[in-house]
Amino acid sequence: MKWTKTLDNEKVPHQAWKNVRRWLPGTLISLVLLALIFHYVDLNQVAAALIRADLRFILLALVLAILWLFIRGLVWWTLLKRRPSYRATFFCLCEGYLLNNFLPFRLGEVGRAFLLSRKSDLRFMEIVPTIVIERVLDLMFSAGILILSVPFVLGVSGADQIGFIVGVIMLVGLAGLFILAYKRDRVGEILERLGNRWHAIDKIRESMLDPFLDGLSILTDFRRFSAFIFWMTIDWAVAAVEYYLLVRAFFPQATIVWGTFSLGMAAFGGAIPSLPGAIGTLDSAVGGAVYLLSQNIDSAAAFVVVLRIFSYFVTGIPALIALSSEGQTLAGLYRDITQFRKKTNSEITE
Repeated sequence: MKWTKTLDNEKVPHQAWKNVRRWLPGTLISLVLLALIFHYVDLNQVAAALIRADLRFILLALVLAILWLFIRGLVWWTLLKRRPSYRATFFCLCEGYLLNNFLPFRLGEVGRAFLLSRKSDLRFMEIVPTIVIERVLDLMFSAGILILSVPFVLGVSGADQIGFIVGVIMLVGLAGLFILAYKRDRVGEILERLGNRWHAIDKIRESMLDPFLDGLSILTDFRRFSAFIFWMTIDWAVAAVEYYLLVRAFFPQATIVWGTFSLGMAAFGGAIPSLPGAIGTLDSAVGGAVYLLSQNIDSAAAFVVVLRIFSYFVTGIPALIALSSEGQTLAGLYRDITQFRKKTNSEITE
């Protein structure tokens, strides 16, 4: 085993040090942001804002949060060409969100692909492209929503340019996936020729690249891809109304722009390296957006608290039901996924 030294001259396994380097930046970012949040927020005022909140709007937002989750299941199910059952797709999706909320290294995306590969006839690398496509479209939608919202938000500069840049990058990425999908045979021929010369490439092609390219085939199916775009649009519309209703519970003067702007910022906050569940980053992005609109940091923090509760319980309850029915635990699932990743890596490098 390769060893490396830490600053205090203690020897630790190289893999352990590699893991530290992976989670340390996100941990530091989260801790700094949490420190700033607790420095500026008055917890007593946050509690008072929670008490004053309009429960009617919170309950309506909760209904929409549940509806959003079921539609998100339809989004992924459509990308998967409805080959697995909707039930398996939905529960794997929820389990993925649970993993992202509580486990390091954003394992939720890998985890839900791994879990669905065990519950269906789809291979792991066939499922991965559907998640990539979903995430690319998510960032494009969030960038678009942010660009549309910023002109109505006074006192905020630069966010529209950021959203535009991210949107262009994601559009280029999606175009690249379209090219790979439509040139599947040509790409396969190139990989096969390279595999004949280098055995390592041949192993990667058979185990990962071929299934990945197969998974991109949804992009060549106009009817199914149109259905995916339709459900994705509905899902984001539901999310925008959910955010509006939730912010309206704390700010009677709120408009739909408050909901769309905070939703757009939430997507970018969740993309920043952080502790599991985007602790600190998501809270700062969403809370900061609402604060810029309201100039009330304590009520903005109360809004974030309820949003966090929604995040953990709406997706967490179905995920725990699924884990219980499978006789699985979160720790056991984490172990299975990490072992699967190690096995996959070893097969490729052998």
